[in-house]
Amino acid sequence: MKRIIQVHIHKGDKYYIAECLDLPVVTQAETLDELAENIQEAIALHLEDEDLADFDLAPTPSILASFEIETLFHAEA
Repeated sequence: MKRIIQVHIHKGDKYYIAECLDLPVVTQAETLDELAENIQEAIALHLEDEDLADFDLAPTPSILASFEIETLFHAEA
């Protein structure tokens, strides 16, 4: 069983966007602090009244977020 729910975060044109890799959950916010709250709430709502074992999740999974950062340089081939 998985003990971690993985989330990928990237910056869109106006908002930060979080996409869950393990569940069909996506949310956005203007700040990273708001985004952290939104993703916790969205995952909790998605899993509400669900058996976590059906999602192959341990009883108290953690959320691990990775943040995509654009590079400031362009490598030449």
